[in-house]
Amino acid sequence: MKQTKLMLVFAALFLSGLMVNAQEETKRLEFKKGEVLDILLFTGKPEMAKLFPKYRKTAFVFASKTGYQPQQPILSVQETTQGGYQPGTYVFGKWPNVDARKKFLNEIVANVPDFHEQRRSMWSTFYVSYFEMEKDISFELNPKKVLVSTHLWKQNDSEFNSYQKEWLKKAKANGGKVILELKNSRSAIGYMYKPDYVVLTEWNTRDDFDAFLKEDMKIDKKGIQNVNQFVIK
Repeated sequence: MKQTKLMLVFAALFLSGLMVNAQEETKRLEFKKGEVLDILLFTGKPEMAKLFPKYRKTAFVFASKTGYQPQQPILSVQETTQGGYQPGTYVFGKWPNVDARKKFLNEIVANVPDFHEQRRSMWSTFYVSYFEMEKDISFELNPKKVLVSTHLWKQNDSEFNSYQKEWLKKAKANGGKVILELKNSRSAIGYMYKPDYVVLTEWNTRDDFDAFLKEDMKIDKKGIQNVNQFVIK
């Protein structure tokens, strides 16, 4: 409950009143080939509401100058269903290209010297993954559905590929719809989070997803090194 409240405070501060939270209405996200999709995972501290206005006037201003597009959904992590990481917030971000993303990472400290200190003051955990789009993609986040984000790390290619095929087969058999698949993640020093495969699935009901989860537990896990899975809203 505390994390949900922190997430809502962050959304209000971050978006300055723009209602683009997927909890309110279906949100369609579109990315062109060459654009960059961010996934930001973090857990807020109680001080966040007090400290974020400074961050918005410094780090956020520089991010916007280098091409960051903030009109993306801010989601809460309702539950971690696999893995030990339990973030409070799940954010999609958007950049015009990889060069813009790297420019921010390479130049932020020169422009905002206390950037990392600000982040540590507001968030107890903060991880970044970003992905360059290999083709045009679009997907929708429907608040009436159950949305699940699964992040997998490979143990080896052949066994991972077998696991992935079985995973997708069982997901679809239990009513799951794959709405986004991401590979070739990149990250940043100090915020390293590089899953080999991210898949966002949509389920009509929580019972459907829970039925799949039981099936997933039966699949041989030799092909994967690690998994984090979050129900998001």
